[in-house]
Amino acid sequence: MTDSAGTPPEPDDTADRAAGDESGAGGGRHRGDRRKRTGRGRQRTGRRRRRSLRWAALGVSLLVLVVSGVGWWLYRRLEGNITTDLTAVEELERYDRERPLPAPHGARNILLIGSDSRAGAENRKYGRDKGVQHSDTTILLHIAGDRRSVTAVSVPRDLLVDIPSCRTAQGTRNPARHAQFNSAFAIGGAACTIRTVERLTGVRIDHHVVVDFHGFKSMVDAVGGVTVCLPAAVDDRDARLKLGAGRHTLDGERALGYVRARKSLGNGSDTERMDRQQQFLGALFDKVQSNGVLLNPARLYPVLDAATRSLTTDPGLDSLKDLFDLARSLRGVPTERVRFLTVPRRSHPYDPNRDVLAQPAASRLFERLRKDAPVRVVPKETTTSASGDTERDTSTGSQNPSATPTFSGTNATSARCG
Repeated sequence: MTDSAGTPPEPDDTADRAAGDESGAGGGRHRGDRRKRTGRGRQRTGRRRRRSLRWAALGVSLLVLVVSGVGWWLYRRLEGNITTDLTAVEELERYDRERPLPAPHGARNILLIGSDSRAGAENRKYGRDKGVQHSDTTILLHIAGDRRSVTAVSVPRDLLVDIPSCRTAQGTRNPARHAQFNSAFAIGGAACTIRTVERLTGVRIDHHVVVDFHGFKSMVDAVGGVTVCLPAAVDDRDARLKLGAGRHTLDGERALGYVRARKSLGNGSDTERMDRQQQFLGALFDKVQSNGVLLNPARLYPVLDAATRSLTTDPGLDSLKDLFDLARSLRGVPTERVRFLTVPRRSHPYDPNRDVLAQPAASRLFERLRKDAPVRVVPKETTTSASGDTERDTSTGSQNPSATPTFSGTNATSARCG
């Protein structure tokens, strides 16, 4: 045996090399082609990715523009809804020196005026338009400087007051007079009403808002109706209201009838009508707070749309920013600290259909508002304060001078059903 017989021969790669030599150029080309194709594929993939990113960026940009455009359109629409009362501002500027000083601590006083105007198709169905409008409801809204409480004071329309000389819509001037409060609005609009309230209370009005029947209904509908509880059935043809006793969620039309009804609810007095208005406003505030309307843009927009279409305001409240800032300042007010009361008054000694201020309670209330001091309210039937002091007359505010003055009234929680 030899080694060559037992050991396998080394592989002969001569043929392979030769084949490689013969095809070397071609093999190199194939590998190069693959590299080129791979490179070109990567380039095409990169280009596709870049194009996709550009299209995505363009799409996002267009979406942002569309959303911004819609948002701007909605914003301008809401702002365009508001009517600015420049006439009142010009008139008040003429008498600025005689007006009261602003409230301390950053408190704000807003006069809410409900007009009984029949102008316009929606308002005309409640009566013939006689070209004269009165203040069907007037509420002095005091927002405390710390934004932790709100006091809403109703001014009776039958209250006899001193109305200053006011400029009329025709440009003439009416002489000063002692007359029924709601005639001030008929004489000289919001400016005359503001000056009358300021003379009556010594409280400076920072802003005013006028809303008509249609506007009130729209706002109630925008929040989905307001729930009230009726102790007895109501059938009032003049107010267009027919309801059974018990719990009802009122839409705008029925809510308007409810707050305006006078002959068929209670004793038919304006006092009970104001009490009912206060309870309804309390229920409305409670509904807005509990449903999170002020925190939810989808819910807030219809409310703002309804509100702005129905409001006439001074320039200080005629923008969405102003209204939003006002709504935001009220957002943290506890419901139980939203208080409602009526100016202390009594029947006129010679005319039971007219009212006069009840003193000293009225002066005490006005002083608290001027100083941005706390105002406490208790139901009419309550005769004992929380501190144990016995009230001599809660309807007039007479009490222990060392205690916080207490007045007959309610808060927003008392309007809840059940």
